[in-house]
Amino acid sequence: MQVKIFDYGKDLKNYYVIYKVTGLSPEDQEKLRGNVEGNVEIENGELILTTYFDEKYFPFGSDDSRMRTADFIAREEIEMTVYLTSILEDE
Repeated sequence: MQVKIFDYGKDLKNYYVIYKVTGLSPEDQEKLRGNVEGNVEIENGELILTTYFDEKYFPFGSDDSRMRTADFIAREEIEMTVYLTSILEDE
């Protein structure tokens, strides 16, 4: 499984992060679709996960995240990988 941040920011009312997850079997995609929080879509064999945050919990809202964006992206990708792996292992 490979998790990459595709986009992040704020729309009209929500802070969000969009992840693209590749390398999953169709069975694992369906398992995640039913068990993760957020909006899950499957497009061309990729799982697209959109998570929403309150402003105070948005991982890219701090001054540090703007100065060290690559570090914050890498950390978020690792944390999401661990989260998704734990869901797949629990089932």
